[in-house]
Amino acid sequence: MSALLLLFTCLALGIVVRRFASPPPGIVPGINWWVINIALPALVLAMIPRIHVDPQLWFPVAAMLLTFVGAWVLMALVGRWRQWPRERIGALTLVCGLGNTSFMGYPMMQALHGKEGLAVAVVADQLGCFPLLASAGVLVASLYAGRKPQPALIVRRILTFPAFLALLVGLAVGAIGGWPDVVDSMLSSLGATLTPLALFSVGLQFTLRPQSGQLPAAVLGLAWKLALAPLACWFLGRATGIEGLTLTVGVLQAAMAPMISAAILADDYALEPTLANTVLGAGIVISLFTIPLGNWLLMAA
Repeated sequence: MSALLLLFTCLALGIVVRRFASPPPGIVPGINWWVINIALPALVLAMIPRIHVDPQLWFPVAAMLLTFVGAWVLMALVGRWRQWPRERIGALTLVCGLGNTSFMGYPMMQALHGKEGLAVAVVADQLGCFPLLASAGVLVASLYAGRKPQPALIVRRILTFPAFLALLVGLAVGAIGGWPDVVDSMLSSLGATLTPLALFSVGLQFTLRPQSGQLPAAVLGLAWKLALAPLACWFLGRATGIEGLTLTVGVLQAAMAPMISAAILADDYALEPTLANTVLGAGIVISLFTIPLGNWLLMAA
């Protein structure tokens, strides 16, 4: 309970500071730089060597792929039926196909399932969601913005991302028995800064700016991201014999709020940014209630 209270508090502080205080210019990029380049790699380095090789770990990765592909297919079909502009289809595919599996997923999974759940969440994020953002996400953004994808740039983004490099190092360290206690303690302390800073940053960026005619599209996108996608992943897991913590965390990561970076990508490619940010903001608030509810349902099943 105290861990969930920390999530709400840090998010609320960010919203309050943005609304009533005068945070220094550049605070969000500065916080995000620390989270992405220091806290997240440290957490990956601390968690990955502790993961026991489990044949079921394909599931959290597959759940991320199913969420993205399902969003793309659904938005393309509905978009053709409703005659949506290409920019709307691209924006909804990005923000409803890619979840906030690190900034929100890590702290929420740690709050709900401890270090064991966090380790599975890292697999879903680093082997599933992040490579999808850097590859299929950029592809979708380019296609719906009328630009030509650049494969070399996509590969370089993946191979130079700090957390991905930390993943490779963590796998190697795990293979030789793990870190010495003093190093493990240091990495864990650095990684512990991710939760308060990431949620505070999310609060600072929180926006709800819907425009006329966007509500049906936003509702459809949120219905997929927060309900239909995790339900589809649950059916996939049960049909293939996945159970226990791996099933629970994989489904909850699929149900996570839209990814902030996906909304930023939509903005960079001029893919209806107001809709992307509306879905992002509403998804963050709603997921704070749907994730604990989904966790209760999964544990009760």
